[in-house]
Amino acid sequence: MVFLVISMLVVTVLGVAVVGVVAVPAHRGGRDLLTAKGEGVARSARRRAGTLHRRVTARLP
Repeated sequence: MVFLVISMLVVTVLGVAVVGVVAVPAHRGGRDLLTAKGEGVARSARRRAGTLHRRVTARLP
């Protein structure tokens, strides 16, 4: 079980490193990270998350 957890952590760290090596220099170079469609999906997800947050906090005592 410990081996599985350590393996998952290693894979996650490698994924973050790849994103850092590719996306950060591209962003600093002025290139957009998402396409127009990707921006629309992200905007929609943010809007839905905000709506869900308001609905959940309204039900809390």
